[in-house]
Amino acid sequence: MPLDQQSTTRTEFGQLPDWDLSALYAAPDAPELARDFDWLARECRDFAQSYEGRLAQLDAVELLACIQRYEQIEQTAGRLMSYAGLRYYQNTLDPERAKFMADAQDRVTDATTALVFFALEMNRISDADLDAVLVQSADLARYKPVLERMRAMRPHQLSDELEKFLHDQSTVGAAAWNRLFDETMAGLEFSPEGAEEPLALEATLNLLTDPDRKTREGAARALADVFGARLKLFARIHNTLAKEKEIEDRWRKMPSPQHGRHLANHVEPEVVQALRDAVVAAYPRLSHRYYALKARWMGLDKLEVWDRNAPLPMETPRLYQWQDACDTVLDAYAGFSPKLAELAQPFFTQGWIDAAVKPGKAPGAFAHPTVTDAHPFVMLNYLGKPRDVMTLAHELGHGVHQRLAAGQGELLSSTPLTLAETASVFGEMLTFRKMLAQAGSDSERKVLLAGKVEDMINTVVRQIAFYDFECKLHAARREGELTPDDINALWMSVQAESLGPVFNFMDGYETFWAYIPHFVHSPFYVYAYAFGDGLVNALYAAYESAPEGFEDKYFEMLAAGGSKHHKELLAPFGLDATDPAFWDKGLGMIEGFIDELEAMEAGD
Repeated sequence: MPLDQQSTTRTEFGQLPDWDLSALYAAPDAPELARDFDWLARECRDFAQSYEGRLAQLDAVELLACIQRYEQIEQTAGRLMSYAGLRYYQNTLDPERAKFMADAQDRVTDATTALVFFALEMNRISDADLDAVLVQSADLARYKPVLERMRAMRPHQLSDELEKFLHDQSTVGAAAWNRLFDETMAGLEFSPEGAEEPLALEATLNLLTDPDRKTREGAARALADVFGARLKLFARIHNTLAKEKEIEDRWRKMPSPQHGRHLANHVEPEVVQALRDAVVAAYPRLSHRYYALKARWMGLDKLEVWDRNAPLPMETPRLYQWQDACDTVLDAYAGFSPKLAELAQPFFTQGWIDAAVKPGKAPGAFAHPTVTDAHPFVMLNYLGKPRDVMTLAHELGHGVHQRLAAGQGELLSSTPLTLAETASVFGEMLTFRKMLAQAGSDSERKVLLAGKVEDMINTVVRQIAFYDFECKLHAARREGELTPDDINALWMSVQAESLGPVFNFMDGYETFWAYIPHFVHSPFYVYAYAFGDGLVNALYAAYESAPEGFEDKYFEMLAAGGSKHHKELLAPFGLDATDPAFWDKGLGMIEGFIDELEAMEAGD
């Protein structure tokens, strides 16, 4: 729909779009929604009656029909939960929305318990027998990557009865603690010194980029006060989730707390370890060196934590109106390929973005793929900063990737996390390069370069530090209950190492682990950001050195979704993430930007 017909929220940055969720369901009382809940329960029962105990005896035609029925079930369940989840994230403080999501989760979980047998039986079929069936049908062979990822869990599979129990109790396990965390964070109020009224988390975090140093300090201290007051609750959430994971990992004989994430990402543990080691070894050349440079620019011997994301002294504060942000990103996308801009355009005009900061809205930003016969939805908390423009470029990249991958169908469209950040980080890079090319002065270029370096440090250095914190947290929890002070100490052990000696750490900063949602929702997710940034840096270097034919290969990679392994997807570009030297290429781009900034300083 045109912008003047879609729902918007009036802000100081213009009319910001709201979601139109009608591509999923028209309303929470829509008859189609009740119909799909009933169909799901009935179809899951019928599916189990048709196939349980018989998978190993199916021929190619029968197995294809079975997998296609399973895929349709996944799509309907995904549609129901996408709608419930997106409504909830619009206002996590609304009891009706919270109840609707919880009830939807219960109904979907109850219905799909009947499907637990599918993966268990599929994994008991021998490799030889399965291969013999797959070669009989090209349509069936398409699903081999799905089956391979499923079968990677074979060594960690429990009895049928235990797997059904774990499935049934999931809504009162991690999912319940996730909801407690989300609702707690959404309800927090912060009172920085000088604020006219209490602020939500997103608005308070935004003050950490304010030009005024006292304002930044006030925000940091307000965050520390509120996190500290609720630290026992956050410690309880992390202790419980880490212990629950440890119990399940032990029963599944997982070799490490991280192993389940590596399996889900379809990436080898040694590849992740090579990435982690390369980034940690580069801390002195990247974050330590850059922040020392920033301290000199700011005329400070030491940086405080509230200076980490501060604007530079030579920076002219700029707020982007929403339309300016949209034009900047779409122009950058079109500069690479008109097709990329065309794929992004509907997000702005069809109610596919929810952009404004609103009471109760979940903090942060994401792109949700929903289901392949609908479209993705992007959530932002837009406050007009240059970083918000980059966040728009990032999430829009996810959305375009998800649209292209949808052609693979429900089971093959989902991209492993290690490659899911590719289009998002590439979109950021295109937007940055566009803005850099338009810089009107050396000072403006310096500010843009420094901003990009800070974003890359946040994406690579900070996320690997987060990953190390999680590794330490889960290892320590295996030895016993962790006090809030224990978790604080683990947090601080990675902060000084990653940020460098130029930083002071105020009292209270040790609690800042408490608000990071990935630790709660997706253990060990964070390395995917560093993986994506390093991969895109290498990919962009390949684009600059050999642009001929790159566009077609790039779209083919995105459209592949989860149908290929990362090694196969990167081969056309001459890249290989299993090569330890691969990561040095990506880190070298960040180092090159810092070299350029130091050279500019020497020339001033």
